[in-house]
Amino acid sequence: MTQKIRILLVDDHEVVREGLRAVLESKGDLQVVGEAGDGIQAVELALRLKPDVILMDIDMPRKNGISAIHDIVVEQPEAKILVLSSFSEDTQIVESMRAGALGYMLKAVGTDALADAIRRVYAGETPLTPLVARRIIATMTPTRSEPRLVEVLTERELMILPLVVRGLSNKDIGLQLGITTRTVGTHITNMMSKAEVENRVQLSMLAVRQGLTSVFNDE
Repeated sequence: MTQKIRILLVDDHEVVREGLRAVLESKGDLQVVGEAGDGIQAVELALRLKPDVILMDIDMPRKNGISAIHDIVVEQPEAKILVLSSFSEDTQIVESMRAGALGYMLKAVGTDALADAIRRVYAGETPLTPLVARRIIATMTPTRSEPRLVEVLTERELMILPLVVRGLSNKDIGLQLGITTRTVGTHITNMMSKAEVENRVQLSMLAVRQGLTSVFNDE
């Protein structure tokens, strides 16, 4: 039997949590192991339950989601947090990612896309909706010392790069290029090292800023 992904739901609206629980647990491979109604509860439950993925809202009483993300990551650097919020403002998005979230999805996202985003965060990937990706790009300031990707990446890595920017999973990239998921992961790890970035989001933003690929034609 495949081990289920253990999820902590964090949202200050009980009806939202109930709906999310019903939807996610209907997927078969996802299991809700706890619920928190504010940021303080979120930190307490995250440290006690050690869930595989934390699904975090931003606007909550007592302690907001961004502060909760920061506090959780300080205590558990390995925590995998996916933001699910109605906010699409630059400040909330950027601060959430800086605090330690691995992904950011808007509440208008479909249930299948949300479940897939949870699986991808669990796998260490960085899912973003197209709008969120654009917001992050808009806030980035170029630096003169950044590596030029066209010079430091191999031909194969430059083939993988636009697929990373599009937000494809390692599995989907492998299927498109005819290579294994493990090989894709190795390539992306090497790409991040050469680009001197810490995650796929930063790699994607660097690629877009340097004009190597266009980003997201759809919303």
